[in-house]
Amino acid sequence: MARIRVIGGNGHKRRRRVFDFTVILMPVTENASVEGGSKARTVRARNPMKTGYQVTVPLLPGVITCGRSEEEALEMASDAIRCHLDGLRKSGEEIPDEKRAHTAKLRVALSA
Repeated sequence: MARIRVIGGNGHKRRRRVFDFTVILMPVTENASVEGGSKARTVRARNPMKTGYQVTVPLLPGVITCGRSEEEALEMASDAIRCHLDGLRKSGEEIPDEKRAHTAKLRVALSA
């Protein structure tokens, strides 16, 4: 869970609100690709090379970023969340709060 501090006010009175957001880190891997003949084909490597992490924020659709390491990815996510929240605040929209959100897990089966 990432913790974001947003400072608001007119410069005279500074008010600080803290928002907690769950972020999802997914490892990004790169598969080896091999070119053959006139068509390019991708070969799945036995040990794909990990190139970094993609971060998404479920409560803020559209906030997607990445980094080479977990630390960098979280730093990038923090910056992306701040920018998104600034945009919401400037447009007068409500900032979502996880404390009011309800979460559930769903299991989905796919046929082969």
